[in-house]
Amino acid sequence: MTTPAAHAPILFFDSGLGGLTVLGPTRALLPTAPIVYAADYAGLPYGEKSDEELAARVPALLGRLVERYQPRLAVIACNTASTIALAHVRAALDLPIVGTVPAIKPAAEMTKSGVIGVLGTEATVRQPYVDDLSAKFAGRKTVLRHGSPALVAAAENKLNGRPVDAAAAERAIAGLRSQPGGEAMDVIVLACTHFPLLSAELQAAAGPDVRLIDGSAGIARRIAHLTEGQPWPAEAAPGIAVFTRSDANPPPPLAALAPYGIGRIETI
Repeated sequence: MTTPAAHAPILFFDSGLGGLTVLGPTRALLPTAPIVYAADYAGLPYGEKSDEELAARVPALLGRLVERYQPRLAVIACNTASTIALAHVRAALDLPIVGTVPAIKPAAEMTKSGVIGVLGTEATVRQPYVDDLSAKFAGRKTVLRHGSPALVAAAENKLNGRPVDAAAAERAIAGLRSQPGGEAMDVIVLACTHFPLLSAELQAAAGPDVRLIDGSAGIARRIAHLTEGQPWPAEAAPGIAVFTRSDANPPPPLAALAPYGIGRIETI
């Protein structure tokens, strides 16, 4: 594969702002990496769409973004899109693609009680991929699942500076705890990149004896490994955030994205 130019960006893709939780640790490892962050606000929320719709939509949209921004690598920083469309994207695009999968393996190694919760979108928690991960890495554990679209909306509201439904986190945790074995749950996998944005609210609802885990640090390490030895700019330049045009969901204020190194907003 041809060595990319130093200015070739890493493309992060999500339905909304959840992928910023992957961008953050990647910035820490690769501080001068050029960044394009793409959010499909016209398609938000992904968790309520059919598998067939996402399997068609995600590769087509990523194809447009790759053609426009010429990235060295693309990150599907969305559990729902990854569990449904990752194979389709890899078949369609000729560049490295990093997906996002629920952190069930480290959760299984971490649990003392043997009961793990998986909190994601409704689309993610129903996927056979989650069955496979549970069977492979947590075969002797109890794996509880709950889908919470309200948490996606709450996370978007939080980053946009809008009021957050404080009860959304409590309802999500109750959705796990109310299942058989739920009272013994001591680890919760945040299987949506939006959910770490609400880690304080979720931790308060779960209590101090429950650990929250997500895969963002591991994804950042994977990105660093795949780009090892490639040239980077000497200094970091402001990143670009690009949003698909939506009357219902206008882009957030730039101030909300600036802490992640974003300096410009575009719409397509």
